[in-house]
Amino acid sequence: MAMMARIVRRMLACTSAAVLLLLGSAPPAAFAVDGTRTPASPSYTVSLTSNASGSTWTGHESVTFSNPSADPLNEVYLRLWDNYHGSCPSTPITVTNVTGGTPSPLSVNCTALKITLPAPLGQNQSTSIGFDLGIVVPSGADRFGRDGSYNFIGNALPVLAVRDGSGWHLDPYTNNGESFYQLISDYTVTLDHPSSLFVPATGTSVDTPGTSGRTVTKATAAKVREFAWAAGPFTKTTSTTSTGVTVNVYRVSSISSGSASSMMTTAKNSLVAHAGRFGAFPYGEVDVVLDNNFWFGGMEYPGFVLDVISSTALAHELAHQWWYGIVGDDEYNSPWLDESFADYATDLYNNISGTNCWNNVSWQSSAEKISNPMSYWDAHSSRYGTVVYSYGKCALHDLRRTIGTTAMQDLLKNYAASHWYGISTTAEFKAAAQAATSVNLSSFWTTHRIDG
Repeated sequence: MAMMARIVRRMLACTSAAVLLLLGSAPPAAFAVDGTRTPASPSYTVSLTSNASGSTWTGHESVTFSNPSADPLNEVYLRLWDNYHGSCPSTPITVTNVTGGTPSPLSVNCTALKITLPAPLGQNQSTSIGFDLGIVVPSGADRFGRDGSYNFIGNALPVLAVRDGSGWHLDPYTNNGESFYQLISDYTVTLDHPSSLFVPATGTSVDTPGTSGRTVTKATAAKVREFAWAAGPFTKTTSTTSTGVTVNVYRVSSISSGSASSMMTTAKNSLVAHAGRFGAFPYGEVDVVLDNNFWFGGMEYPGFVLDVISSTALAHELAHQWWYGIVGDDEYNSPWLDESFADYATDLYNNISGTNCWNNVSWQSSAEKISNPMSYWDAHSSRYGTVVYSYGKCALHDLRRTIGTTAMQDLLKNYAASHWYGISTTAEFKAAAQAATSVNLSSFWTTHRIDG
């Protein structure tokens, strides 16, 4: 989420750590010896039909995937992230009639579904699973929620969990930040809805007439990590950046055309600026959905952003198109790799140099570190925005001053290029930074409390 976005979110979030409930869960299978991230190359095909208001969706989802690891896949896990918003076992996301494997009971507070494959999937083999899907959007202006006649549907599609050298990633949902860790995927999503509703979505959409009074929106998104959409009687405006990216701004009725126009300008300018620093934006379209009732400043998905009226928040969310969207990371265990980087990019966009910002750093404890995981921040939620956003971007400003502006510019552009559509880790970034300078950075990482 956006810097303002997420800091506000953190302040409002419950400060106590979430309790992890395991219902019918079994220990995860032994991790892959070779550490290869798997299942890989997921291709999701989804067909859903909404009710009259766009608040309930039913249909079918299937996913084809391969196993690049030398270690077989005996099972996969679906993450049903939005079941956090229910009261387990009563859930807003329901998966039934599974094909291609045998489902187990829901686990991790109903956000994980183990599916045992009929036979182990060997290296470079592919298979598919499918299931019927139901989505009921709960009340509340949230990344998954309903604000009056406007529905925001983020993280609602079940997605494959990742297995790597740490094993299966079955981390709990965090409302304080993100738990998401996805490999690059392809989506083809068909949404049948009333013609009175706009349906902004990840990817590029084409509308065709459906049955009487209905429209079928087919969204195609290649090489993205997630898919999100909204549905409601939005007002839409469209423009194009100087680099040819289409920007659609959708606003709820309470937001003025002047505010939407200002946000359109920010969207176009920041997309061009970020692309100049980190590499050309690889997607043709971005949808920005505006509602000042969000309790956070903003939330990013590939080509799809939820935001309040805040140019700083929007520039941050669009920076996430690179830092997490294109250059991925494990958001639960290394949130700084996208949040600190997106906030640093926002500062650059706003011509903020961060001069002397490290003088304002005051650690609350010896355990507090920029590189801490969300399990730590959920237990210390009042410090999340301060340390990961403010101290994190300040550390990157300090790194620029340590190695030089040109070296820092080259480092980030080259690092993005070498991790394009891949996964960033703290160790890999530290190694790349060290390779970009003759200055020994060991004490820098210690001083700035960046471990890994």
